[in-house]
Amino acid sequence: MRQLKITAKLPSRSELDLVFFSFSRKEWLGFWALVVLLLFSTISMLQTINKSFMVSVPMHGGSISEGIVGTPRFVNPVLSFSDADKDIVKLIYSGLMRKNTDGTLVTDLAESYEMSEDSLIYTFTLKDNLFFHDGTRITSDDIIFTVEKIKDPIITSPKKASWDGITVTKTDDKTIVFNLRQPYSSFLENATVGIIPKHIWRDSPIELNEANINPIGSGPYFIKDTKKESSGTITSYKLQSFNKFALGRPYIKTINLNFYQNETDLVEALTDRSIEQAGSISPEKAEKLKEDKQIINSSTLPRIFGLFFNQNQNQLFTNKVITEAISKAINKDRIVNEVLLGYGVAIDTPIPQNIIGYEKLTRIDNETKEQSRQQAQDTLAKDGWKIGESGFLEKTVSEGGKNINKVLEFSISTGNAPELAKSASLIQEDLGAIGIKVEVKTFDIGNLNQSVIRPRNYDSLLFGQIINNESDLYAFWHSSQRRDPGLNVAMYTNTRVDAILEEAFTTTNKDDRIKKYSQFENEIIKDIPAVFLYSPSFIYATGEEVKNLSIDHIVSPSARFSNVYLWYIKIDNIWKIFSK
Repeated sequence: MRQLKITAKLPSRSELDLVFFSFSRKEWLGFWALVVLLLFSTISMLQTINKSFMVSVPMHGGSISEGIVGTPRFVNPVLSFSDADKDIVKLIYSGLMRKNTDGTLVTDLAESYEMSEDSLIYTFTLKDNLFFHDGTRITSDDIIFTVEKIKDPIITSPKKASWDGITVTKTDDKTIVFNLRQPYSSFLENATVGIIPKHIWRDSPIELNEANINPIGSGPYFIKDTKKESSGTITSYKLQSFNKFALGRPYIKTINLNFYQNETDLVEALTDRSIEQAGSISPEKAEKLKEDKQIINSSTLPRIFGLFFNQNQNQLFTNKVITEAISKAINKDRIVNEVLLGYGVAIDTPIPQNIIGYEKLTRIDNETKEQSRQQAQDTLAKDGWKIGESGFLEKTVSEGGKNINKVLEFSISTGNAPELAKSASLIQEDLGAIGIKVEVKTFDIGNLNQSVIRPRNYDSLLFGQIINNESDLYAFWHSSQRRDPGLNVAMYTNTRVDAILEEAFTTTNKDDRIKKYSQFENEIIKDIPAVFLYSPSFIYATGEEVKNLSIDHIVSPSARFSNVYLWYIKIDNIWKIFSK
């Protein structure tokens, strides 16, 4: 059988012309429709392929406007007291180390550091080509000068206590050595303090230096322009990104800081879009801004608000039946919802969130608020307390050889800030419901500190502890801190807790330190020297444009600017191979 040989060849031009000339109108429409479909499909496919090789990256440029309540006064790391000063310091200055918003520490001006085996010597090496905003080179002398100013007893820096017992020496222009009297677990936190230029501050008293309001640092931004009222009061700073910032040129080119006398003016500026961002907003104002379609961010701060018992002033608090009943009767969630409007969390521990990287002790509590209150009433009844003629719980006790009816009563001293006053009122209501008589005493902050807290003149104190790092727990709970100027407002004494805190304070191994603080937490929960109530949230109103802004783990309002150099507004799409 013959095999057929089949060959294929492309049609000739004349054959194609014959085909096309034979098309009807309908066939032509179909043909061109297929051509257009093929064209769009090809373009779409190429775009998809292109996008798979593309990535969005931040670009330099853009500006934001931030509102701050207060007026710049001491914009330097040594003396900054107010929130306004601390905010600006975070933008203007750099330290040897820098704390990210997630709580981790990274080198900033330092290229590297070494710690001796006994944890008593820290040696820092500076990066090359470090400059202040005025172009002056940064050397070891500037670091030593800054530390000496902090430690100067005449200046009374708020950071002085953290530097007591630490000496600093210079090896050369790039090497600084810190010698510690004893191991200090939070020393690297100290190293985040902003460095001030010696050549600007050395020739005049630090409190009177013009650089307090015209600061020169080495941080991500420098002051480009200042606006003042006729009285000399600063109304705004225009900040510009510093190209020689040690961690790289910031993406956002300009930050405008506008200063306001009060929160009402600040919120009005947000509402009329004079500014785009503002922090430390109250819960009530935050809810109104939400109605105005503002973006509200919040993050729990490491601040412990609680009812601290003074056993020396009122012996009732030596009875754990009473302190436990008080703890069970107080509805913490109600305080968070009604006072903080949900901007906070109820707490049961002296250790705040976002401070120590360990899982908290798990406390399973399946009781409802009604069951908890009933349990408080039952335990007090078993202890002999019954409702008497006064309408409150009473108990017959022997004092001075006589039997008397003692009313279960105490007073709460607190500040006249709306948040504290309202919280005290709710506590008074909760305790009154189980028969405990409570008197609320409110004071302005100055009088509260001088006449109540310093002399420890209170039955119980509704107050807040600001804990910036774990070492601060020593100041609030070690027995050596019971008397002014110590901060142990519960007048708490426990030799085991003292030993735990002392060991934790000097332990540089993180895992060992975590175990110590877990032991500390157990002891406090067992002894009930206070009822821990809530940790409030930092509330930050922001615009939609800024990317990479995070406040999830900040420890203070000013810490929102810790990674400001990584914020960005503008983006570009480039191939992945060029993004490295």
